[in-house]
Order: sequence, then C-alpha cells, then structure tokens
Amino acid sequence: MPALAVVALILASLNPAQSAAAQGSRSHTAKPTIVLVHGAWADASSWNRVIPRLQNDGYTVRAIANPLRSLSGDAASVQAFLKTLTGPIVLVGHSYGGAVITNAATGNPTIKALVYINAFAPDAGESATSLAGPDSALSVPDPTTVFDLVPPTLPPTADTDLYLKTPTIMTSFANGLSTDDKAIVAATQRPATLGALNEPSGTPAWQTIPSWNLIGTKDRIIPRSAQRTMAERAHSTIIEYDAGHLGLMTDPRTITHVIKQAARASLH
Repeated sequence: MPALAVVALILASLNPAQSAAAQGSRSHTAKPTIVLVHGAWADASSWNRVIPRLQNDGYTVRAIANPLRSLSGDAASVQAFLKTLTGPIVLVGHSYGGAVITNAATGNPTIKALVYINAFAPDAGESATSLAGPDSALSVPDPTTVFDLVPPTLPPTADTDLYLKTPTIMTSFANGLSTDDKAIVAATQRPATLGALNEPSGTPAWQTIPSWNLIGTKDRIIPRSAQRTMAERAHSTIIEYDAGHLGLMTDPRTITHVIKQAARASLH
C-alpha cells in the first residue's frame, strides 16, 4: 500500500467526527439490553425460562435483584443499576416489579420501552394493594389467612415481611405449574414488606415511554380486569394470553415474543 494511503487511513481513524458518526451508526442498529425485574415472592431465577430464549436471539439480558423493601427504595436500586449500562434498554417487570419499573424508568432517556408481565402499572399516588382489587386472591378481610407475617406481631408494621402461605401458592399464585414446581416456589419465595406493597407510586414512566402489557387471563393475584384497566390507561400495546400469575414460568415462549416485539419497536 502506498505511504500516502497508509497516512490517510491513520488520519481517518483519528478523526473524532467520523469516529462519532460510526459509533452513532452502530448504536442506532444495536439491539437493546433487556433488563428483567422480578416481583414479590420471587427472585431473578423466575426468569430462567425466558433468559436463554432472549440470549439465543442475540440479546444481552440482565435479570437483576429487586430488594422488595420499599417501592421508592426498590426503584432507586433499579435506577442505580440502569445507570451502569450503555445504549438503549427495554425494561421488563413482573407483578410488583411492574410498579418498580414504573418508578425506576421515569426521566431516563435510555429506556426505550416498558414491558409489563402480569404486572402493576400504577399512576401517581396508587399502591400495588389498592390496584389488585377485590377479586384478587390476596384481598381478604384477614391477611393472616393468606400471609405468614414475620415477625408475627399484630398489627403488622410497614417493615413486616409477608410470606405467602403454601395453600395460597398452590391454588392462586402458582396456578398452571406442576405440583413439584409449586412446591419449589413455596420453598424459595422471597418476602416483600407490607410497606412496599402499600407505598404510593410516583410519577409513572408510562406517561412518556411506550409500553407493552401482557395480561394473563387466569391470573388470580392481579385479575385480568385490573390488569386491563391499568394497561388501557397507559395506552399500552395489550396482549392477552392463557396463563396464571406466573406466566413467565408456564409460557416463556409468549413472554419472550412480546419482549422481542417491544425491543424491535424500540429501534425505530
């Protein structure tokens, strides 16, 4: 190669404008990072049947820990993690995780889409418990019939941990799973505090960020009607599917399809 051609190549590689343009082109076409936020009585392993499907299609996936201590604190924890990422992000929340992403994504321009999976999508001032509605299996006059309280002192405080009783998991929370899988869910559940589930939400990110809402028609924790009301209010793209509250475990193919739909739309 002639010496002048070599010099030209070197100078081109050092040209910041061209370098920035190239980076901009790459970032524009790059697939977004998928960040998965689990709900109450679960951990990041609840996404185990979804993660490999996304990874096999070339997505970078992060299923992160949701502390389940307070809505504002949980959202702040997710916000802090999101700031460590570069490029566009699709933020996905299941159940109570939907309330968390609603708060965590507000004001973050890197979040290109929100995906709600059997989830709460609260407006300002609303709590998860208020949105579940009277038809939820958890909406009972005596909470001790569906929850184990830790510590068991009555009345409970905002810091009281709530565990689901095994019969609640077997009949309502994990309907659709095998008996063996239900038993694993019961044994490994992580508690949420009473305060987290009752804390009023802040300004909702769905006001400014496009959202997708996957509604399980057999959900006994957040009934279909409650999910649809929240989804319509958020002007979400709505998809219903034949699943209970843990559809991310019973029907990971549908979950993955909707997340990828949101991810593809976020590139335009």
